[in-house]
Amino acid sequence: MLVARDIMTPNPVTVRPDDPLGVAVEKMRSRRCRRLPVVEGDRLVGIITDRDVRLALNSPLVLHERRSDQLLLEHVPVRACMTPDPITVSPDTPLVEVVRLMRDHKFGGVPVVEEGRLVGIITETDLMDLLIRLLEHGIDETRWVQMRRHGNRHVMAIPGQERS
Repeated sequence: MLVARDIMTPNPVTVRPDDPLGVAVEKMRSRRCRRLPVVEGDRLVGIITDRDVRLALNSPLVLHERRSDQLLLEHVPVRACMTPDPITVSPDTPLVEVVRLMRDHKFGGVPVVEEGRLVGIITETDLMDLLIRLLEHGIDETRWVQMRRHGNRHVMAIPGQERS
Protein backbone atom coordinates (compact mmCIF):
# COMPACT_ATOMS: atom_id res chain seq x y z
CA MET A 1 0.00 0.00 0.00
CA LEU A 2 1.29 3.46 -0.89
CA VAL A 3 1.85 5.86 2.00
CA ALA A 4 2.57 9.60 2.22
CA ARG A 5 6.37 9.18 2.31
CA ASP A 6 6.25 7.36 -1.05
CA ILE A 7 5.19 10.45 -2.99
CA MET A 8 5.82 13.46 -0.73
CA THR A 9 8.24 16.18 -1.66
CA PRO A 10 10.81 15.96 1.13
CA ASN A 11 12.30 19.06 2.79
CA PRO A 12 9.97 21.59 1.14
CA VAL A 13 10.81 25.26 0.79
CA THR A 14 9.50 27.12 3.84
CA VAL A 15 9.05 30.59 5.30
CA ARG A 16 9.10 31.87 8.87
CA PRO A 17 6.12 33.56 10.56
CA ASP A 18 7.97 36.88 10.82
CA ASP A 19 9.12 36.92 7.19
CA PRO A 20 7.44 39.67 5.17
CA LEU A 21 4.79 38.55 2.68
CA GLY A 22 7.17 39.54 -0.12
CA VAL A 23 9.56 36.77 0.90
CA ALA A 24 6.75 34.21 0.62
CA VAL A 25 5.66 35.60 -2.75
CA GLU A 26 9.21 35.48 -4.13
CA LYS A 27 9.74 31.90 -2.92
CA MET A 28 6.44 30.80 -4.48
CA ARG A 29 7.34 32.48 -7.76
CA SER A 30 10.89 31.14 -7.94
CA ARG A 31 9.84 27.59 -7.00
CA ARG A 32 6.65 27.72 -9.05
CA CYS A 33 4.52 26.57 -6.13
CA ARG A 34 1.28 27.79 -4.60
CA ARG A 35 1.82 27.06 -0.91
CA LEU A 36 4.59 27.16 1.65
CA PRO A 37 4.79 25.60 5.08
CA VAL A 38 5.50 28.16 7.79
CA VAL A 39 8.05 26.95 10.33
CA GLU A 40 9.79 28.04 13.48
CA GLY A 41 12.98 26.00 13.46
CA ASP A 42 11.81 22.65 12.10
CA ARG A 43 8.35 22.88 13.74
CA LEU A 44 5.37 23.52 11.50
CA VAL A 45 3.29 26.46 12.75
CA GLY A 46 1.20 27.26 9.68
CA ILE A 47 0.79 27.26 5.93
CA ILE A 48 0.46 30.17 3.53
CA THR A 49 -0.96 29.94 0.03
CA ASP A 50 -1.00 32.21 -2.99
CA ARG A 51 -4.71 32.69 -2.28
CA ASP A 52 -3.93 33.97 1.23
CA VAL A 53 -1.58 36.54 -0.29
CA ARG A 54 -4.08 37.58 -2.98
CA LEU A 55 -6.76 38.10 -0.34
CA ALA A 56 -4.38 40.24 1.73
CA LEU A 57 -3.41 42.39 -1.23
CA ASN A 58 -6.74 42.61 -3.03
CA SER A 59 -9.39 43.17 -0.42
CA PRO A 60 -12.64 44.09 -2.16
CA LEU A 61 -13.35 46.43 0.78
CA VAL A 62 -10.26 48.59 0.38
CA LEU A 63 -9.30 50.65 -2.63
CA HIS A 64 -5.60 51.34 -2.88
CA GLU A 65 -2.84 52.00 -5.37
CA ARG A 66 -0.28 49.46 -6.53
CA ARG A 67 2.48 51.07 -4.47
CA SER A 68 0.42 50.12 -1.41
CA ASP A 69 0.85 46.48 -2.42
CA GLN A 70 4.62 46.92 -2.23
CA LEU A 71 4.31 48.36 1.29
CA LEU A 72 2.15 45.41 2.32
CA LEU A 73 4.63 42.93 0.81
CA GLU A 74 7.48 44.58 2.69
CA HIS A 75 5.82 45.12 6.07
CA VAL A 76 3.04 42.58 6.65
CA PRO A 77 4.40 39.38 8.23
CA VAL A 78 3.47 35.93 6.96
CA ARG A 79 1.86 35.18 10.35
CA ALA A 80 -0.84 37.78 9.60
CA CYS A 81 -2.10 35.82 6.57
CA MET A 82 -1.15 32.18 7.19
CA THR A 83 -3.44 29.41 8.34
CA PRO A 84 -2.11 28.46 11.79
CA ASP A 85 -1.85 24.85 12.91
CA PRO A 86 -2.82 23.30 9.57
CA ILE A 87 -4.13 19.77 9.18
CA THR A 88 -1.19 17.41 8.60
CA VAL A 89 -0.46 13.77 7.86
CA SER A 90 2.35 11.51 8.97
CA PRO A 91 4.80 9.84 6.58
CA ASP A 92 3.03 6.52 7.18
CA THR A 93 -0.50 7.77 6.46
CA PRO A 94 -1.98 5.60 3.69
CA LEU A 95 -2.08 7.59 0.46
CA VAL A 96 -5.78 6.89 -0.01
CA GLU A 97 -6.41 8.73 3.30
CA VAL A 98 -4.25 11.66 2.18
CA VAL A 99 -6.15 11.95 -1.10
CA ARG A 100 -9.53 11.78 0.66
CA LEU A 101 -8.42 14.43 3.13
CA MET A 102 -7.29 16.74 0.33
CA ARG A 103 -10.48 16.15 -1.65
CA ASP A 104 -12.85 16.51 1.29
CA HIS A 105 -11.22 19.75 2.52
CA LYS A 106 -10.42 21.03 -0.98
CA PHE A 107 -6.73 21.35 -0.08
CA GLY A 108 -4.13 21.69 -2.81
CA GLY A 109 -1.48 20.32 -0.50
CA VAL A 110 -0.92 18.92 2.96
CA PRO A 111 2.22 19.07 5.13
CA VAL A 112 3.82 15.82 6.26
CA VAL A 113 4.95 15.91 9.89
CA GLU A 114 6.87 13.35 11.93
CA GLU A 115 7.35 13.77 15.68
CA GLY A 116 6.35 17.41 15.38
CA ARG A 117 8.90 18.13 12.62
CA LEU A 118 8.04 19.08 9.04
CA VAL A 119 9.51 16.37 6.79
CA GLY A 120 7.65 16.95 3.54
CA ILE A 121 4.57 18.10 1.70
CA ILE A 122 2.17 16.35 -0.65
CA THR A 123 0.65 18.52 -3.35
CA GLU A 124 -1.72 18.03 -6.24
CA THR A 125 1.36 17.96 -8.46
CA ASP A 126 2.83 15.00 -6.55
CA LEU A 127 -0.45 13.15 -6.99
CA MET A 128 -0.64 14.02 -10.69
CA ASP A 129 2.97 12.85 -11.19
CA LEU A 130 2.08 9.51 -9.63
CA LEU A 131 -1.06 9.17 -11.73
CA ILE A 132 0.78 10.01 -14.96
CA ARG A 133 3.48 7.42 -14.28
CA LEU A 134 0.96 4.77 -13.34
CA LEU A 135 -1.12 5.43 -16.45
CA GLU A 136 1.80 5.74 -18.86
CA HIS A 137 3.92 2.89 -17.63
CA GLY A 138 1.61 0.53 -15.85
CA ILE A 139 3.96 0.53 -12.87
CA ASP A 140 2.56 -1.44 -9.99
CA GLU A 141 2.51 -0.07 -6.44
CA THR A 142 5.28 -2.38 -5.26
CA ARG A 143 7.73 -1.13 -7.88
CA TRP A 144 6.84 2.52 -7.16
CA VAL A 145 7.37 2.04 -3.41
CA GLN A 146 10.73 0.33 -3.97
CA MET A 147 11.92 3.16 -6.19
CA ARG A 148 10.72 5.90 -3.84
CA ARG A 149 12.26 4.31 -0.78
CA HIS A 150 15.60 4.05 -2.57
CA GLY A 151 15.68 7.77 -3.31
CA ASN A 152 14.74 7.72 -7.00
CA ARG A 153 11.99 10.35 -6.99
CA HIS A 154 11.75 11.59 -10.56
CA VAL A 155 13.16 8.78 -12.66
CA MET A 156 11.03 5.73 -13.07
CA ALA A 157 12.31 2.54 -14.61
CA ILE A 158 9.95 0.85 -17.01
CA PRO A 159 9.87 -2.96 -16.82
CA GLY A 160 12.09 -4.35 -19.56
CA GLN A 161 13.83 -0.99 -20.07
CA GLU A 162 15.93 -0.77 -16.88
CA ARG A 163 19.25 0.99 -17.15
CA SER A 164 22.42 -0.63 -15.92
